[in-house]
Amino acid sequence: MIRMAGVDKFFGPLHVLKNIDLEVPKGQVVVVLGPSGSGKSTLCRAINRLEPINSGIIEVDGKQLPAEGKQLAALRADVGMVFQQFNLFAHKTILENVMLAPMKVRKLNKTDARTRAMELLERVGIANQADKHPAQLSGGQQQRVAIARALAMRPKVMLFDEPTSALDPEMVQEVLDVMTTLAKDGMTMLVVTHEMGFARKAADRVIFMADGEIVEDSTPTEFFTSPRSARAKDFLGKILTH
Repeated sequence: MIRMAGVDKFFGPLHVLKNIDLEVPKGQVVVVLGPSGSGKSTLCRAINRLEPINSGIIEVDGKQLPAEGKQLAALRADVGMVFQQFNLFAHKTILENVMLAPMKVRKLNKTDARTRAMELLERVGIANQADKHPAQLSGGQQQRVAIARALAMRPKVMLFDEPTSALDPEMVQEVLDVMTTLAKDGMTMLVVTHEMGFARKAADRVIFMADGEIVEDSTPTEFFTSPRSARAKDFLGKILTH
């Protein structure tokens, strides 16, 4: 579903993605771990060309990423993205936030868009908040709206860029629960996160990045019990002792 081959990305002299090769089959949940500055978020954002790459190939569902224009917009419609910040439209209700893109991009009529939006808000557990505005919701609720909004486009792939890092600790689990359900339902997902519990529980694969490179690619069990690289051992030593 996702294929990256020989992908390089520079920010000026900084080489942030170094010859990345990665394949994510349909229905697989891949969690990307690593220290700050390792290139995790850049990798995630490159997949739908929020970050243009300098060289290499990126394909989604067998199609190479177009550089720009209508073809890129069409491909982005198939790739749902959930960010650290919720990026909801403050002046629209929760229901309107979820309805908007299917009507504008997928040309869904208002009645069908509303039905679909309510189903998704029910799925993420906040259908009772449909008529409120984002500012009236907690951070965890807003992030669940953002997930529903991404799902409203019926994406083939969901990308999550540290979706819980801006949340208060007690709100993290409600978002992870929604993501775990999506994983069980067979959604293809690439998740950049610091949530080790989610990685252990929901991931099919763990990718460990450091200094712009994929250092390890293994099952959660292998990664957490017997990491192969010194870099991963050091990372886990710092993370898991807290």
